[in-house]
Amino acid sequence: MDLDPQLTTGTQPGNPAPALRAPDGRRPVVLQVLPELVTGGAERGCIDVALALAEAGALPLVASAGGPMARELDRAGITHLTLPLASKNPLVIRRNAARLERIIREHKVDIVHARSRAPAWSAWMASRRTGARYMTTFHAPYNFSNGLKRWYNSVMARGERIIAISGFIRDHILSSYQVDPSVIRIVHRGIDHTVFAPENVSQARLVQLATQWRLPDDRPVILLPGRLTRWKGQTVMIDALAKLGRRDVLCLLVGSDQGRTGYRQELEEQVRRAGLQGVVCMTDHCSDMAAAYMMATVVVSASREPEAFGRVIVEAQAMGKPVIVTSIGAYQETVIPGETAWVVPPDDSDALAKALDEALSMTPDQRNAIGAHARAFVAERYTRQRMCADTLSVYAELLHT
Repeated sequence: MDLDPQLTTGTQPGNPAPALRAPDGRRPVVLQVLPELVTGGAERGCIDVALALAEAGALPLVASAGGPMARELDRAGITHLTLPLASKNPLVIRRNAARLERIIREHKVDIVHARSRAPAWSAWMASRRTGARYMTTFHAPYNFSNGLKRWYNSVMARGERIIAISGFIRDHILSSYQVDPSVIRIVHRGIDHTVFAPENVSQARLVQLATQWRLPDDRPVILLPGRLTRWKGQTVMIDALAKLGRRDVLCLLVGSDQGRTGYRQELEEQVRRAGLQGVVCMTDHCSDMAAAYMMATVVVSASREPEAFGRVIVEAQAMGKPVIVTSIGAYQETVIPGETAWVVPPDDSDALAKALDEALSMTPDQRNAIGAHARAFVAERYTRQRMCADTLSVYAELLHT
C-alpha cells in the first residue's frame, strides 16, 4: 500500500489521516484488546488510535471490561465489546479466547492488537485459531523474578509486530526475550496539544484550581504529579525540600493514594518531622492538569524506578515549564538535558535540592526561554497525531506482508 509519508514521519495537527486499506481494497478491521477503559496511557492511546482508524476509513473495534472512557467510543460510533478481559484467571482467559475467536470470525478482523498481558493471552490464542494478525504494545517494563512470570509476560513479545513506547522499553524487550529486533517499532506516546497549550487555559480555570487548593499568590510552586506510591519519589522530594531550606515556596504533591493510606500518613509524618508544614501540600487526583502545570514554576519527576515513557514530563514541557527528572528510564529520551531539563540521579536528595535551587533562582525571562524551547521540542516529537500515524503505519505493514 502506498501511504502518505507522514504516516511514518508524523502527521501535523489538523491533517486528515491517510486512507488505510486491506490488500483486496476493503476496509480493514482492527480489534484492540485491553483490560478496561478506566484511566491511563494504554487506555488513552487505545481510544486515540481507534478514532484515527475510523478517520482513515478502517473499522475499529475495542474489547475490554468497560469503564468510563468507553463513552468516548460510544460518542464516536465505535463498537466496544464488553468482555471480562481484566481477569487473570486461566479459565476466564481461555473462555475469553473463545469469545474473541467468535468476534474475529464474525467481524472478519484482520489485526488483533493487544495492549496488556491477560487479554493478550486470549488474543494470541484467538489469533492463532483464526489466522488474524497478532501484534502488541509494550506499555511498561514487565519485570519478572522467576521463570513463570517471565513466561506469562512473554505473550507481549510474541507479536508479529511489537510496539515499544520508548527506546528504553525496546531495550528491555531485547534484553528480556528472544525477539527479532526487526519486528519492534518505537512509537512514543503522544499528547493532545490542544489540551496542553498555555494559550488554551483560561484565567477562570486557574482561579478555580487555586481556590480549590487554597494557593497563595506570591510563592513559587514546585509541582510533583503522580499517584502516591513509594517509587514515584515523594520521600526524596521532601528530603530535598528540607535541604533546600526555603519556606517561601509551595510544593504540591498531586495524586491519589489509591488506598495507600499508610504511605500517605508516612509522608505527612515526614513533612512534620522536617518542619515543612505549609511548604508541602498533598492534593488528590487533579482533573485539570493543564491548569496545574500553568501554576507551576518548575515540574518535577523524582521517580526512583524507570518510567516506561513519563507522560507528565512531556505534558509539562508542552505547557512551557522547566522540568527536573531522574536519570533513568525513558526520561532520557523525553527531555534535553541542560536545555529543557535538569537531570539528577534517582534517590539523590542533595542533587534534587541543588536542581530546585537553580530552577527557582532563574529569572522569569530565563524560565520563559527554557519553556519556549521545551514546547518546540515536544511539539516536534510527542503529538497525538504522530503517535496515531505511526501506529497506523505498523497496521499497514501487517496488512501488506
